[in-house]
Amino acid sequence: MAGSGDGHESGGAILAAFLANIGIAVAKFIGFLVTGASSLLAESIHSVADSSNQGLLVLGGRQAKQRPDELHQFGHGRLRYFWAFVVAVVLFTLGGVFSVYEGYHKIAEPQDLESPAVAIAILGVAALFEGFALRTAMRHARPLRGSRSWARYIRESRSPDLPVLLLEDSGALLGLLFALTGILLALLTGNPVFDGLGTLAIGALLLCIAVVLAREMRSLLIGESASPGLQSKIEAAFEQTPGVRHVIHVLTQHLGPDELLVAAKLEFDPELTSTELVDAINAAEARVRANPGLESARIYVEPDLGSTETVVEAAPGEADGRAKGHAPGGAAPD
Repeated sequence: MAGSGDGHESGGAILAAFLANIGIAVAKFIGFLVTGASSLLAESIHSVADSSNQGLLVLGGRQAKQRPDELHQFGHGRLRYFWAFVVAVVLFTLGGVFSVYEGYHKIAEPQDLESPAVAIAILGVAALFEGFALRTAMRHARPLRGSRSWARYIRESRSPDLPVLLLEDSGALLGLLFALTGILLALLTGNPVFDGLGTLAIGALLLCIAVVLAREMRSLLIGESASPGLQSKIEAAFEQTPGVRHVIHVLTQHLGPDELLVAAKLEFDPELTSTELVDAINAAEARVRANPGLESARIYVEPDLGSTETVVEAAPGEADGRAKGHAPGGAAPD
């Protein structure tokens, strides 16, 4: 949601996740050197990937603050979406593919674990750190989530940072569970293949998370409309403006998590003079910007005397099941 504060809220969550993952990655790698557990190696690579991802999110946030220029006249807000997409690629290649390869290698050439107690202890400590990072991300996201489920919040959020952290941290905890299960089964049965199976499960999990992230960020890169609730507020603000007889359609698109482009075609009172029409347009824009989260919206109003409406239809296969804002009776600008 534009101006919802996602960018400000995510800063602390990103820092907490970054610090946790750096420490966890070192501990897991030491554990791998001591025990030879492939699941610990996979988890250490997972944590390295997560740490890199947090760095990319910070980089995207800083680059997105660049001032508009001649080539990018609407600013650089979508850089946050671009770097979040790169996060998905990094997670897929560095985390998922490597873990699948390591798991296959461990199953094909199983090796007995050494000092499994060390591996179990490291996984327990890692779970505490990952739980702290996930709890921090959830605390920052909860006011923005409202009454929505966590899955719906991740799908509908127009900010990449917190959804990425929530998916990463949840995946990290589940990956630790897979690693612990594999090591315990290898210890109880005396068959080290279970450690390889745990590593394989971690890789599959990371690949799934990467695909979900890539799909969500692709949609944001293409350009998503305002959330349904925000879209309704914008239309209501236009409707309530003196001199506006009818809202023909309102089209919106996020230029960044906190930046919204609003294009509206409004039917004004035909008796308005040119000066009064300009005043009415300015008043309409002011009413929209009076809503929280819309203070910096870029608004373009096209006056019209007609109210003929045509429907904007999505191309076949475009609907992805996400809850989107839509312009009722929306028509493409003439």
